[in-house]
Amino acid sequence: MTATAPIDEQPGRVAYQGAPGSFSHEACLALRPWDEAVAFETFAQALEAIRSGDCGCALIPVENSTIGAVEPAASLVREMGLTPAAEVWRPIRHALMAVDGARLSDIRTVESHPIALAQCRANLASLPVEVVEHYDTAGAARDVAEAGDPTRAAIAPTGAAEVYGLSILRNDLQDSSDNQTRFVLLTAVEG
Repeated sequence: MTATAPIDEQPGRVAYQGAPGSFSHEACLALRPWDEAVAFETFAQALEAIRSGDCGCALIPVENSTIGAVEPAASLVREMGLTPAAEVWRPIRHALMAVDGARLSDIRTVESHPIALAQCRANLASLPVEVVEHYDTAGAARDVAEAGDPTRAAIAPTGAAEVYGLSILRNDLQDSSDNQTRFVLLTAVEG
């Protein structure tokens, strides 16, 4: 991480948006391994967790090299007046995953977070599928696994396939081979 301020390495809780296995969860595990990573469904909830003191910091994606600002996260960070303590660009590789036994030709719907879908727009256009927006990449993978429907697939990190017992149908679904996301580490403002 590129630090813009001293970073506390005492064990604590780091908030992130998404389900276990999401890109934000992976970033927390890689960049704050001493912290307990705490999942929140929305960016607003993850940011509120640092305001309320529930978590000491939050790791939030704010910019992507393919699509620009990650919204609503970037706007929420700006509106809350939070200054990043550190930032890092991380490579983002999307995988198409489905239940064991499903084939690419079986897939009728593909679900994922709108930001992930936008990063895979051209590749998705080449597939005869309906695109379904979901609140999270790994959350979509979890829902596909729980449904057990071989016509449904999710776009998520490869780690989500392992977490939820899915098979990867195709790796590197992102349109850009250099797809990266900038994550910022945010902490509560001391007053």
